[in-house]
Amino acid sequence: MNRDEPLLAEGKSLDNDSILQDPSYYINRELSWLQFNRHVLDEAKDKSHPLLERVKFLAIFSNNLDEFFMIRVSGLHRQLDEGVLKAPPDGLTPARILDKIYEDLFPLLEEQVTVWHDEIIPELREHGIVIHTYETLDEQQKRELRTYFIKEIFPVLTPLAFDKSHPFPFISNLALNLAIIVRERGGEEDLFARIKIPNKLFPRLLKIPGTDNGPRAPGGIELIFLEDVISSNLDLLFPGLEVRASYPFRVTRDADIEIEEDEADDLLTAVEESVGRRWVGVPSRIEVSSWMDQTVCGMMGEKLVKHPHMFYRIAGPIGMADLMCMLDLDRPDLKDAPFVPSIPKALENEKAIFNVIRSRDIMLFHPYESFQPVVNFLNQAAKDPDVLAIKMTLYRTGTRSPIVRALLDAREMGKAVSVVVELKARFDEENNIGWAKALEHAGVHVVFGIMGLKVHSKLCLVVRRERDGIVRYVHMGTGNYNASTARIYTDIGLFTANPEIGSDVSNLFNSLTGYSRYMAYNHLLVSPKYIRRGIISLIEREIKRQQEYRDGRIVLKLNAIQDEEMIQALYRASMAGVKIELQVRGICCLRPGIKGISDNISVSTIVGRFLEHSRIYYFHNGGDEIVLLGSSDLMPRNLNRRVEVLYPVLDSGIKKEIISEILPIHMRDTAKARVLGSDGIYHPRKSTNGDELINAQEWFLKHRGIWNQQAADEPEETGIERNGI
Repeated sequence: MNRDEPLLAEGKSLDNDSILQDPSYYINRELSWLQFNRHVLDEAKDKSHPLLERVKFLAIFSNNLDEFFMIRVSGLHRQLDEGVLKAPPDGLTPARILDKIYEDLFPLLEEQVTVWHDEIIPELREHGIVIHTYETLDEQQKRELRTYFIKEIFPVLTPLAFDKSHPFPFISNLALNLAIIVRERGGEEDLFARIKIPNKLFPRLLKIPGTDNGPRAPGGIELIFLEDVISSNLDLLFPGLEVRASYPFRVTRDADIEIEEDEADDLLTAVEESVGRRWVGVPSRIEVSSWMDQTVCGMMGEKLVKHPHMFYRIAGPIGMADLMCMLDLDRPDLKDAPFVPSIPKALENEKAIFNVIRSRDIMLFHPYESFQPVVNFLNQAAKDPDVLAIKMTLYRTGTRSPIVRALLDAREMGKAVSVVVELKARFDEENNIGWAKALEHAGVHVVFGIMGLKVHSKLCLVVRRERDGIVRYVHMGTGNYNASTARIYTDIGLFTANPEIGSDVSNLFNSLTGYSRYMAYNHLLVSPKYIRRGIISLIEREIKRQQEYRDGRIVLKLNAIQDEEMIQALYRASMAGVKIELQVRGICCLRPGIKGISDNISVSTIVGRFLEHSRIYYFHNGGDEIVLLGSSDLMPRNLNRRVEVLYPVLDSGIKKEIISEILPIHMRDTAKARVLGSDGIYHPRKSTNGDELINAQEWFLKHRGIWNQQAADEPEETGIERNGI
């Protein structure tokens, strides 16, 4: 058989063909995620970003790794402990994956430290921001810091000895510590102690109060790490002893919450108790300073290390996620220029919002367009005497949520308010517990999802009495109802009063809050079960179109593709000749460019100023194009273990906007896009023929608001040809 020809063009079915089981056709989930985090680190190196934004990317890189070790690596350790032998589609066992993580990650950590020391610190100094070590301080600064240490820091520190008569102290998750070696004066025996750095009580980077070198340059800022101040004043904590050395270190622990829902009398209490145990899980990583004495390493290893490759020696600051505090510095010249999200003209009048939505569907593309209309929608629903009920799903809402405030106001105004709060939203459990209690206290009907599933869908339903009867107004989104993240995540929200969509959403809420098993939705695809079936069906339809008319085409913009069945369906489509473009922000286990298997598939990713978060599914469907939006990626957890919703774009104008504007501009990005090769490595996409670089995010910042202000159907010419996808 000629492998240059599409396999399915000959009518051969490969649904069960073992050819698609080849492990070389799949990229490991964890290693793919590490590549995503490499892209974050690349942004820290990108000098087109303002300097403090580059520091932000260093912090995000570290924060991402913290969560990776708390959840994914700890999960691999559990698999080893439990003797799990079954490998994922890529064929790598848990032990081999852990080996590869260490091999791939260590160079990235070295690169991060190099960027910090060799690029960021010198450039900060050039801009009047000096990161000192204790040795570079002048005498006045040392005196000022010692005084500050005595008055403020010293009282909260607790040295803990560990030896034969003192047990090794418990090291809580992600707590920064100093391991200290002291001796009796004139003695020869080393004694060991540990001090927890109170970096939750004090800034990780302290501003230095004084200088002997005359007045600073205007706007100059001098900083020093908190642990450096403590380690340089240890003589006050160990009087009469010789302080021989101190070494920063940190332990990362298993923070995945496991709840036996069928055994829990009260899910709220069960989650609350589990969150409290998050900080005492089994260690998954030990970060130590690169200069730590081997004796101290050995002591910690004996107490903490259970698996190979848990030790990471770091030559720079440990816990660089704390560098995010530098974004609080009053240096707007070193940050991204602020922008004001636009509001579609039709939604400027809050009081008319129901009339506008009833007349036509409205799309919001965040963060380029403001999240405020969503808040206004709920605020107006709370005040409107004709609104009878509000129903909503909440996954991640933030700490000061105007959405929750509007729901509380609605309850005070006598509306029937029902909210599905997902208590098991990882790392947002405490926020959601707090909001659930506040809503319940106000008389809101609060439901904690469905046993065994997470409710991840993004839905809001407002029921309003009007002259011609009850009208249901719906907002559906690809992202959370979180006003803060709506400024940094790209997401799409849709307002509609379509009666069939309203009926679908009503039926879905009934299944979430009651015992309904309603499945015959008019338009929604709902997981578990039906998103998988629906997407597979649409892929198979494109295969059939390709075989008959040679015009099959699929474009997907997602956060992750991992599900084996979905990948195999896309491979079958490629083998049939269907042209497939994927833009996947994070994990992509599909390997493009394999001759005869996936050579009709291209995969790109964009990491930039904003976190790409929209989920868009496009199928050419012989010209009767289908566009779906929603909360679901193509991962087993989304398709099997979550309540997710994909919804169709029915409005022809909005559909055209997505097909001819949003998708193609992202797919043509040449400034921030990276393209995945068949070797599993991403490479920067280069512009061709001297074309101007296209930065999709910057382009939408400049143009999105302009287009929405226009009454005409056609957007104005902006210098980029938009021929659609």
